[in-house]
This record gives sequence, structure tokens and C-alpha cells, in this order.
Amino acid sequence: MNLVRETDLLSAMQAQAPVTQTTFLTFADRPHHRYAPGKWTVRQVLGHMSDTERIFGYRSLSIARGDAAPLPGVKQDEWMANSDFGISSLEDLLAGFQAARTSNLYLLCHLPEAAWERRGVASGHTVTVRALAYMLLGHERAHLEVLREKY
Repeated sequence: MNLVRETDLLSAMQAQAPVTQTTFLTFADRPHHRYAPGKWTVRQVLGHMSDTERIFGYRSLSIARGDAAPLPGVKQDEWMANSDFGISSLEDLLAGFQAARTSNLYLLCHLPEAAWERRGVASGHTVTVRALAYMLLGHERAHLEVLREKY
């Protein structure tokens, strides 16, 4: 969340799309690259970002609708072990990420103001819908930073 300074989260999320696309397309000739043994490939990073986008979107929807049931955490390494991101093209993975982001933006844009402050439990922590929106954008930026610095 410390990577998000904006207060207009929806505009910031929309503005992030071309940055994300440009960053990933710089790896179009080496989508299988990983910066060290055992680290994720570029395609796996993007697949993980898509999974996270969908998870946080579901959490946002559940909490916004007042569902009081605690939402489980995610074991990202287990998810990655059971993914097939390595067979998808970078372009297809980008399209999947953008579809998930577009869906989340639609949800967030159409929430009443009161829903943004609703609280729920996800991964054992109390969060608001607003906090989840910050996490969506911050998670994306954190992975882009790692790509630029280490890949």
C-alpha cells in the first residue's frame, strides 16, 4: 500500500494499465526468463498478478455486499505449482489481467460510498473495501518494480 500515493484510486488504476502493458511487453522476446533459479518466470509473475486481481476483486465484492464470513488466505506457491501460465502467451496473459482489472474497476466504480468503508476479514486480517483497492494497485506496482529492477 505504500506504493500508492494517489487518493483517486480508480483513476490511478485506469492510468496504470498502459504502464503494466508496456513493462510486460519489454519481455515479449523472453517471457520464460527468471532472474534467478527457483524464481518465477515473467509469464508466471503476470499470471500471479491476474490470480491476485481476481482474489482481491472477490474479496472486495464479498465485503462490499456485507458478507461477514472470513475469507481464506492464498498459498501463492501452491497456486503457482498448479498453474499453466508457462503455456500461455504473454499477450494472452496480459488480456486476462486486463479483463480482471476491468471487472474490478466496474465493481468499484459502481459501489455506494458506504460500501468502501465496510469491513471484513481476509487472510486473518480485518480490511475495508478501500484498503483492498489500495492493495490491488500496490500489488501491481510492487511486481512491476521487481520486474524493472531484477529481470
